[in-house]
Amino acid sequence: MATSIERFFELKARGTNVRTEVLAGVTTFMTMAYIVFVNPGILSAAGVPFAGAATATALGAALMTLAMGLITNRPIALASGMGLNAVVTFSVIGFQQANVPWQVGMAVILVEGLAILALVLTGLREAVMNAIPLNLKRAIGAGIGLFITFIGLNEGGIVRPKPITLVDLGDFSSPAVWVTLIGLVATMGFMAFRVKGDILWGILVATVAALALGVATPPDRLVAAPDFGTFLAPFHTVRGGLAIAQVFTPTLLVAVFAIMLTDFFDTMGTVVAIGEQAGFVDAKGNVPGLRNILLVDSSAAAFGGLFGASSITSYVESAAGVSQGGRTGLTNVVTALLFAATAFLAPVIAMVGGGTPVPNADHYALYAGSGFGVPGGTSFLYPITASALIVVGFLMIGVVRDIPWKDPEEAFPAFLTLVGIPLTYSISSGIGLGFISYVAMKVLHRKGGSVHPLLYVVSIAFLTAFVLQAIR
Repeated sequence: MATSIERFFELKARGTNVRTEVLAGVTTFMTMAYIVFVNPGILSAAGVPFAGAATATALGAALMTLAMGLITNRPIALASGMGLNAVVTFSVIGFQQANVPWQVGMAVILVEGLAILALVLTGLREAVMNAIPLNLKRAIGAGIGLFITFIGLNEGGIVRPKPITLVDLGDFSSPAVWVTLIGLVATMGFMAFRVKGDILWGILVATVAALALGVATPPDRLVAAPDFGTFLAPFHTVRGGLAIAQVFTPTLLVAVFAIMLTDFFDTMGTVVAIGEQAGFVDAKGNVPGLRNILLVDSSAAAFGGLFGASSITSYVESAAGVSQGGRTGLTNVVTALLFAATAFLAPVIAMVGGGTPVPNADHYALYAGSGFGVPGGTSFLYPITASALIVVGFLMIGVVRDIPWKDPEEAFPAFLTLVGIPLTYSISSGIGLGFISYVAMKVLHRKGGSVHPLLYVVSIAFLTAFVLQAIR
């Protein structure tokens, strides 16, 4: 048995062994497991059933991580993408289903996944990637990081909306805010001492604090059967028709395009970063077997929509397992098995990732509860997982150091993208501002010929979408 495993995964050829791969798989899971708690909490803010989202998140990560390991033999794990889940919740579905039903939001993800899969099969995905300037790619990732941080600060009650000034400091007398702060300080401490799975351990500390402060109550049971209520969501009947049939409107097709762009950047950056660390990037910076990696990743996006888990994508946290010596797909097999086991822990996940009611007339909820900007009633905070969002945002913003800030042609479009994403509360809007301004800056500096033709097409598409929105 051991010999068969070693032969299948080429362990000896890659300088590793079963023990090292198992430890690497556990390490990768520890750094990624927070998504099982965080993703259902984010999606449920837009009406997605929490228990179903928890099952979909766990099983979706397990299935696609396993597929990546067996098909590509690379230690690249996958799960519902942070940032992408925020797009689905806040930009596509909207506040408490005000725009479209959540099933239609998942149909958008399914269509996006199929579209990106088609681009991989035709070889166009690499062409589009090459058309996007590097500094805009960096700004998009950093902008999404700021967006996630802002969501985390609000979910934890550290900041809150306020008329006129737009935002204000939260109520630090609230036990929920204290839970957020304790989780954040704990996570920073674990990071300082280089503890593997620092984000997950921070969530566990925040959970203990929430129980001690009465913010959360223990579940009546630890294990429950998986809830498949969100599965096949794009084919649910809503508003008198199939959800997937309602995707083909100008507004939602723009969302498909915007999410597809985000998927491009996340996956390519993640694969190259992990490949360099694991030593499977060649001298020219190319990744051998990239086509199969992209095929699995693109299929994962479609499966995320099909399961109701938001888009599933490659995770840069896989680098944690690689740092422990993981070099093959066996690392992924171990990670996948651990994710599958969490599908039976829905009651615990609901306690950790669920909302905490805050009956405070002075609190203005960004989402959930009484609605946007409406005082009174009951709002909801998500203090246990808020620290995870804040820290993930911090980890994503580091790429801004590589943007040439002294070059206005490159820096200004990157700046608009960076601030546009969180301040418009829309990733696609921030991307559009960056693309349009990049083309404009190059044309104004008489360098329009240096802009890739595809970037002109993308910018015109965004500009058209903005004009149509203004007309409506």
